[in-house]
Order: sequence, then C-alpha cells, then structure tokens
Amino acid sequence: MNKYTAIVQRDDDWWIGWIKEVRGVNSQGRTREELIENLRSALEEMMELNAEDALADALAGYEEVEIAV
Repeated sequence: MNKYTAIVQRDDDWWIGWIKEVRGVNSQGRTREELIENLRSALEEMMELNAEDALADALAGYEEVEIAV
C-alpha cells in the first residue's frame, strides 16, 4: 500500500486540500473527514487513469492476438 500526503485547510465553511505527490488531485468537503474521503476517491481515480494510460502507451504499435489452447 502506498501512502500519500494530503495538504488540508479549513476555508470558511469548507475544507479544501490536495495530494502533495500527485498533481491534479484536489478536492473539498463540508467536513475534514468528507474532504479526506473525497481526496482518497480522487486519488484512486487518478491512479486508475494513469495505469490505463501507461498500459496504452506501452502497447502502442503492438497488436493483441487471442490464442486458444
């Protein structure tokens, strides 16, 4: 399990924050707990998208062939 750093701050009625190690992962919530959960969800989505992009880049120019055995 990887660990990441959430930078969080209360801003009037909202909590706002972002993930220090991953650009583009930020969120807000009405409570600190809601913000942390929103950041966790955003981070999971970003990691999934990055993995899909990395796989697509790695397979660029290759052809998938199904082989039955």
